[in-house]
Amino acid sequence: MDRAALFDVDGTLVDSNPLHVVAWWEAFRQDGHRVPTRAVHRAIGLPGEQLIDHVLGPSGDRADAARLGAAHDSLYGTFFERLEPFDRAAELLRALAGAGWTVVLVTSAKDRELSALRRALDADDAIRETATADDVDQGKPAPDPLLHALSLVDVPPDRAVFVGDSVWDMEAARRAGVSCVGLLCGGIPRADLMEAGAAVVYEDPADLLAHLGEGPFAVPDPARGRDR
Repeated sequence: MDRAALFDVDGTLVDSNPLHVVAWWEAFRQDGHRVPTRAVHRAIGLPGEQLIDHVLGPSGDRADAARLGAAHDSLYGTFFERLEPFDRAAELLRALAGAGWTVVLVTSAKDRELSALRRALDADDAIRETATADDVDQGKPAPDPLLHALSLVDVPPDRAVFVGDSVWDMEAARRAGVSCVGLLCGGIPRADLMEAGAAVVYEDPADLLAHLGEGPFAVPDPARGRDR
């Protein structure tokens, strides 16, 4: 039976979190909301409406959310051609695919954003499927995106590992019954990721690549009769 390596993208494989923070901060400012960038940063990784509720409180209406979301999308879109992957991110995905793992991207990014992220990452040859928040009723930290991703490749939760950079990623994995690896490159402290459910935390994709022989990716595979 296959194993699945599930990956968040923003802040995990691509260095885009600071750009999202700036875009959301400016969208809030243009709409008359003065919010600290740290509050926005802590909410990155949530789908748009949930992010807005997390930052402003659940008092706005759908028109407010649509207006803020459209402003963010327009502002963030100006960065598409400047997106950069983290060091060795593509190599990490290819190493896992080459070792027999089924690689799936699980992201809150919309289709246009995801296309830009995949161009920056340049590792489509290693990616089997993608799952976005638009595919399910509830985004992270609900387990729905991860469970949907697993359904696409017919892999059960106990044969999957999810790699992410936010507490929302860790909580979603824990609730889905999937082992989770945290990365610090998204800017969230190690203690927060561990408390939210990370089995282990690495600095970035390059650090994880250097330690693939340890932790969740090194669990024995009975189907192959050896460790991966």
